[in-house]
Amino acid sequence: MDVEAVKKIIAKEPNLSTALGMEFYSTPEEDTCMAVMQVDQRNRQPFGFLSGGASLALAENVAGVGSTALCPGKICVGISVSGDHVKAVSEGDTVTAHAKLVSKGRTLHVWDVKIVNSSNELISNVHVTNYIISPKRSGK
Repeated sequence: MDVEAVKKIIAKEPNLSTALGMEFYSTPEEDTCMAVMQVDQRNRQPFGFLSGGASLALAENVAGVGSTALCPGKICVGISVSGDHVKAVSEGDTVTAHAKLVSKGRTLHVWDVKIVNSSNELISNVHVTNYIISPKRSGK
């Protein structure tokens, strides 16, 4: 999946993706995309581990990038995000989110996102549902 056009949209102004240090990458498969995030002071909890909320944010954002890449000109928003965190990640490590499209409907996309550490160990398994919206036309 080619996410280069979406990356340009993200880079236009500060947002959660940039604040937490997420980087998005295209993949050769048309139903997958990925993101990488360094675990640091922007996304860790006070005890030095990756925040579970930051993991969920990573999953929701990479799925959103994927839906936006599949639906140019549409607005794609997460309406359901749920996950299981199975391993802690210490500050200084890097996590990678691999998002796979499970269902592509006209108005709903469902994604499964697996987040792994730098040793390729599963950290979180997240299910994301995105709602696809047509922007309102101006002048009406």
